[in-house]
Amino acid sequence: MTNIDTVLKEAMQIDGAIGVALVDYTSGMTLGQAGGATLNLEVASAGNTEVVRAKLRTMEALGLREGIEDILITLDTQYHLIRLITDQSGIGLFLYLALDKHRSNLALARRKLSNLERTIEI
Repeated sequence: MTNIDTVLKEAMQIDGAIGVALVDYTSGMTLGQAGGATLNLEVASAGNTEVVRAKLRTMEALGLREGIEDILITLDTQYHLIRLITDQSGIGLFLYLALDKHRSNLALARRKLSNLERTIEI
């Protein structure tokens, strides 16, 4: 298992990474962050908390009994990737990663974030 700071530093090594945060979607609080010089990670984390909550409500209303792996938001020049933590100790948390669209490989970034999510120690 890996501590939060190490996971965030490793996420910033993903090609095209702009910023990364670990967020508690029950409270909207950022538990840790790295990068983000051109992006306010506090504001982004709070906004993405609402995205996660809305999706969970929608899934419940639809009677879907599945877990969310990740949520992708594609902008003109960026990818915003939200990866829910599936480990029991991390329930209610997600990793948020912003990527430069032109300097990143989305499939590889998703795989690396998934691998990091499995190593995080809460």
